[in-house]
Amino acid sequence: MRRLAALALGLILCGSAAQAAEPVLHVTGGDLAGDRLPDNSYVFHAVPFAAPPVGASRWRAPQDVVPWSGVRHAADSAPACLQIDYGWQTDMAAKSSEDCLYLEIRTPDLRPQKPLPVMVYIHGGANRAGGGSVTVMAGFASKGVIIVSLQYRLGVFGFLSHPALSREQGGASGNYALMDQIKALEWVRDNIAQFGGDPGNVTIFGQSAGAEDVGMLLTAPAARGLFQKAIEESGPPQFGLPSRTLAQNEAMGVDLAKFYTGAAPDSDAALADLRRVPARQLQYAGDRLPVPIPDDGFIWLQAVVDGKVLPQSPQDAFRKGEQAKVPLIIGTIAQELGLFGGPSAVQSEIVRQFGAHADEAMRFYGVTATTQPSADPLYGDVAMQLSTDLMMRCPSDWTAQRQMQAGAPVWAYQLDVNNGEGPPHHSSDLAFVMNPQPADKTDAQWPRLLDDWTQFAKTGNPNGAGLPDWPSFGTNGRYIEFSTSGPQVRDQMRAPVCQWRDTP
Repeated sequence: MRRLAALALGLILCGSAAQAAEPVLHVTGGDLAGDRLPDNSYVFHAVPFAAPPVGASRWRAPQDVVPWSGVRHAADSAPACLQIDYGWQTDMAAKSSEDCLYLEIRTPDLRPQKPLPVMVYIHGGANRAGGGSVTVMAGFASKGVIIVSLQYRLGVFGFLSHPALSREQGGASGNYALMDQIKALEWVRDNIAQFGGDPGNVTIFGQSAGAEDVGMLLTAPAARGLFQKAIEESGPPQFGLPSRTLAQNEAMGVDLAKFYTGAAPDSDAALADLRRVPARQLQYAGDRLPVPIPDDGFIWLQAVVDGKVLPQSPQDAFRKGEQAKVPLIIGTIAQELGLFGGPSAVQSEIVRQFGAHADEAMRFYGVTATTQPSADPLYGDVAMQLSTDLMMRCPSDWTAQRQMQAGAPVWAYQLDVNNGEGPPHHSSDLAFVMNPQPADKTDAQWPRLLDDWTQFAKTGNPNGAGLPDWPSFGTNGRYIEFSTSGPQVRDQMRAPVCQWRDTP
């Protein structure tokens, strides 16, 4: 994603190297060994949840795990899914691979008196970068929760459609990344009890593109029943973007084929040629495809209504009340991602986005034909305010309203505290979600998001003993503002601009 902040987690690891591999569990595919850590939790790396999606399996739904013989043990994480280098994940990109459908699992107790709640993390990275390693070494196990991180195909491998693929696959293609996520959740359902987990108490959560994917899983029929709670951090279901139709996505596949085939680019022969192209070449070419939105950095963030995984846009599903009606936490950062086109694009974007309310929006933002106000110390300059409102705050508020109207409890938030890296920005939340509050920090300095998230995973409600009072969203649109003065309860996030737009 253009201007995507580095997703360094700054995790607190659990000390010295793992001890001898133990124990051995039987899971789908065969026997699996993990490592006992110094805190007596157990970690399992590079656990396959599907067959490698390579060769003839490129651009097909994930296939069942290939059984293995003997005991499988991995001391290290699997490579991330294939991606090119965007500057913030150079090492990850260099080691990435098309063979990448693996889980990481860490459990605090293999034989608990009562099955443990499970949290499944979906990483961010604009759906074209990022990976699932490191997360399990964060603070979740210390809170009595099993943490699972999954990987999913990225970029052209995760989201491309093509007419020949649609013919081959019953009239739909694309959304292989979402199929991977669903396949991983099915693996969790079938196997997590072996790790001490409760398959009936699964919370999916993600940040940025991972949060958007959580929102899409809420509307995907095949994901129904695979999770019981959801958390979206800085990534509403459509990022404020229009959905892409299957025909539009197929056209992108035809454009890709033109680079690599002498056959008709929409033919079966062209698809066969594409399946033989070296993977890294395809991933580079994917970033050069024409895309029907202004900012091509968001090429893989448009929801693709393929008619199968997503029978309708997430927007329509939420509008009709046809999403999964599970408890939801959803929120944003005070400053998220900058406006495509920068300050010079502010006026035209206000006119385009607010239509009949454009004059009112101009006054709200303090914009005139010749001037823009000084930057707000919390929300940033007008370009940042507008972009964050359009992509994050208003879509998150809209989603919270629709989830609440569907009968599910919702808790909304805005994070105003930085993590030591300048103003609060996209991904500032990760340090607080992944790590316990240090002993020398207050709630104003270090919001206890890890405690809120794990309490929610345990009970379906982020409130608990010793935690800040967090009212549910309700008809007043209440949310908690994690501010530098401590947690504050507010109403009507970013009113009135969010009420001038009926959009996700």
